[in-house]
Amino acid sequence: MTDDPIAFELFNEIGIIDQLAGTMFASVMPAGMTQAQFTVLNHFVRLGLVEKSPAELANAFQITRPTMTSTLSRMERAGLISVRPDPADGRAKLVSLTSEGRAMRESCIATLLPLLPLIDSVVSHAELRELLPALRNIRVKLDALRD
Repeated sequence: MTDDPIAFELFNEIGIIDQLAGTMFASVMPAGMTQAQFTVLNHFVRLGLVEKSPAELANAFQITRPTMTSTLSRMERAGLISVRPDPADGRAKLVSLTSEGRAMRESCIATLLPLLPLIDSVVSHAELRELLPALRNIRVKLDALRD
């Protein structure tokens, strides 16, 4: 056991879980769907967004604008999102989810269903119900710190 600060241990465990979950996720995703693309689709649906600029999306995911632009370009070519000029600022763009994008998100979630029994074998529903509020609380507070 190390003498690392407990907050570091928490983030270390979350990081490792994220890597493991990302690998599991990638193994069942439809061809061509990346985790980055799925997170954009999920972001729109989860927050009930209609439109957002690429800059706002890059900020939300804490990635560079060129990285977000690259992801959005692939998504637009696949018909998952629509990108249009911002009428309020001719230089800016607005991104919206297409019906194909919404359907792809649902398809991705459906491909994850076979993994759920595996998760159930690792952590019980009671443990999840106990963990989720604390994890959400940490997420909300950390998100507020970056504003």
